[in-house]
Amino acid sequence: MNRILASLLLLVGMSAASFVSAEDTPAAALLVLAKSDNMLSIVDPASLKVIARMPVGNDPHEVIASSDGKLAYVSNYGSGAFNTLAVVDLVAHKTLTSVDLGALRGPHGLDFVGEKVWFTAEAAKAIGSYDPATKSVDWILGTGQNRTHMIYVSPDMKLIVTTNVSSGTVSVIEKTVGGRPGPGGPPGAPRADWNETVIRVGNGSEGFDVSPDGKEIWVANAGEGTVSIIDMASKQVTQTLAPDVSSANRLKFTPDGKLALISALRGADVTVIDAATRKTIKRIAVGHGAAGIVMQPDGARAFVACSPDGYVAVIDLHTMEVVARIEAGQNPDGLAWAIRR
Repeated sequence: MNRILASLLLLVGMSAASFVSAEDTPAAALLVLAKSDNMLSIVDPASLKVIARMPVGNDPHEVIASSDGKLAYVSNYGSGAFNTLAVVDLVAHKTLTSVDLGALRGPHGLDFVGEKVWFTAEAAKAIGSYDPATKSVDWILGTGQNRTHMIYVSPDMKLIVTTNVSSGTVSVIEKTVGGRPGPGGPPGAPRADWNETVIRVGNGSEGFDVSPDGKEIWVANAGEGTVSIIDMASKQVTQTLAPDVSSANRLKFTPDGKLALISALRGADVTVIDAATRKTIKRIAVGHGAAGIVMQPDGARAFVACSPDGYVAVIDLHTMEVVARIEAGQNPDGLAWAIRR
């Protein structure tokens, strides 16, 4: 009897670790990673309540959802100690078999474009893509830079932008087609290649975003407290702002491109910059430090992971005030939206 009771208690404990409630995942759901808990939370953005929690392996840092909103992919980072992507079924609230990236250690930044997961591999100084249809890594490119950390991939998959933290650079990688056919290609077929432009910005370049119009890249340099603005056409830094954002972690534009929000790991505020005037217009107190930022798709709110305080701050982008907090586990960081289609 004692053995049966112990087994039942174990099953109940395992179930409680994976599920907060029996609620269905909403059509638009906020995803929150809790690094210290090794868990992914699904949050209902209407009620701001956690409806489910699933384990996602060691040291989860970033999360992205598939284009249909049914799956989530999580990078298991470990500063190069780990080499997997956790996979979560957001409909069934179930952790699936993880993706083994082999020698591509230290996966961190993620994007989901063209039905593929694009990722950085910091310890391998590389970026790559994983195809869920074939269950394989189908493309790898070395950056030659130290700590290739965050990644952006354009919708047409012809442009990739990464920040390289320890090198203090940004890589702008463009796909070109032309020249002689590659080895093994059909006769006369154009050869595809990738050109990398390495742009020096500032020390500790990590958080960045591409402006919604695609014309600029804004990079927060944690080591200097500055923001470098890169003109996409010329691939040159055209302006350096000094908003005093030392220990900056993430920079994100609002969907309309009018504002840029910057979080700081060891700062009490989120800094808000007017994109047109390049001026700091507000500092919003959020706690004792902040990491991940994600914008609500309609531009009404911003969500900021306040890692030291163990909550996600909800900012009303009309009033520029914190209006709520989400308790989603210890040391929250990576945030993303899952939109069911």
